[in-house]
Amino acid sequence: MTPRPLRFIRRGQPAALHDVPPDRTLLEVLREDLGCTGTKEGCGEGDCGACTVVLGEERNGKLHYSAVNSCIRLAHSVDGMALWTVEDLAEDPLIRPAGPAAPVEKPITLHPAQEAMVQCHGSQCGFCTPGFVMSLFGMYQNHVCQGQPITRELAQEELSGNLCRCTGYRPILDAAQQMAALPPVAVDEAQLLRQLALLQPPAADGTAYLAPTTLPALLAARAAHPGAQVVAGCTDVGLWVTKMHKQYAQILDVTRTAELLQLDEDTQRITIGAAVSLTDAFAALTRQWPQLHTFATRFAGLPVRNSGTLGGNVANGSPIGDSMPLLIALRAQIVLASTRGERTLALEDLYTGYRQNVMAPDELLVRIVVPRPGVTEALRAYKISKRFDDDISAVCLVMNLDIEAGVVRRASIGAGGVAATPARARQTEAALTGQPWSAETVKHAAAALQAEFSPISDMRASGAYRRTVLGSLLQRFWLESQGQDAVSVENFRMEASV
Repeated sequence: MTPRPLRFIRRGQPAALHDVPPDRTLLEVLREDLGCTGTKEGCGEGDCGACTVVLGEERNGKLHYSAVNSCIRLAHSVDGMALWTVEDLAEDPLIRPAGPAAPVEKPITLHPAQEAMVQCHGSQCGFCTPGFVMSLFGMYQNHVCQGQPITRELAQEELSGNLCRCTGYRPILDAAQQMAALPPVAVDEAQLLRQLALLQPPAADGTAYLAPTTLPALLAARAAHPGAQVVAGCTDVGLWVTKMHKQYAQILDVTRTAELLQLDEDTQRITIGAAVSLTDAFAALTRQWPQLHTFATRFAGLPVRNSGTLGGNVANGSPIGDSMPLLIALRAQIVLASTRGERTLALEDLYTGYRQNVMAPDELLVRIVVPRPGVTEALRAYKISKRFDDDISAVCLVMNLDIEAGVVRRASIGAGGVAATPARARQTEAALTGQPWSAETVKHAAAALQAEFSPISDMRASGAYRRTVLGSLLQRFWLESQGQDAVSVENFRMEASV
């Protein structure tokens, strides 16, 4: 097996790299092969954002921009895309002054993302600055260029995946808002789309990096290459490469498969392809359940959500993966497929043990189906972690109750961080179903919830703390349903940091 050529657009020109191993990260290619040392190597696990770059890809005839962590992104995954590093912003001939008074073809000195950081004194030691600049560039393209304002809240959300240890975040947030006030620039998207169209994907058969574009081809590749490591956004497998030093001779990438990239909504359900990014999947869910906005933005940082996929998070099966308790509470089903056909099961029935599941060696998770909300449905999602942003849950609890005429007609509760797998709290559901939605019912159900799980103690929290939190969150749901301001936002921030 030989790696296929890696081709992308950089600084307005096609670039081609040969003999790139299938498990080589994008950061390694940038720093070691191309000498682009402006992109920094920090944590090596997608937590600090120093390695952030921006990718551009064609979607439905338009250019879509995503800030991603290059340290855990496999290099071959950017094949056929446009790539920008911090060195490229003032060097790319396709980034030009914009507006009616802009000189034609005149290059820029600094991009507004860079100029704003200078004017707002957003850098001290400078190590984190390239990553912040690239996240700001992504914000500029996705918001400023679309005529949308960057509020303080938006800046905080989209920069939550970037860590600064010395400057402090106030001047960086100032820079995010300052960009729109500077002379505008724009990417020549029409020209870039023409260039991307010329990068036809090479044939994947018989190569070390398989990236089938259709579902039949993907399932055939899975059956023919059972030893290939399956990857989607690689936000977990990337850590196996960078932290555990694992090596993979063959990769099966599901993110080019058209059927797995589909996101469909009808009157009955939301169908999310397994390769849909967490950013897009959460956006679809939040349109139906607006109360999920804060919960969704606390799932890692934006660069991780831009790379990671909902299907990858589900298939990974980590007991602290935040999407699974949510999907369990939403009564989601998953579809598994192989060359033998498809089968559907409830998401909670996928798992048999710690990171173990019922999938056969030739099966893949291909889509997640979520029923749309009912008129009597009450949903709350809670995440308790040491840090408010960009942290792993100590406890994740999502409760979905159908309450009609003061009685709980149906209950679906998903829990994470309290068992070896993401779990459904069936005993607690039974304690609530058919009972009046009252303080007494909640008291008994909270006791059942605390008794239902035996969480371990680890560096994030003790088992006793986790059990206490489970009961407290159910009580909180009850108080919030009664219109009481049980826990203010600031108190919740303090609670989340315990």
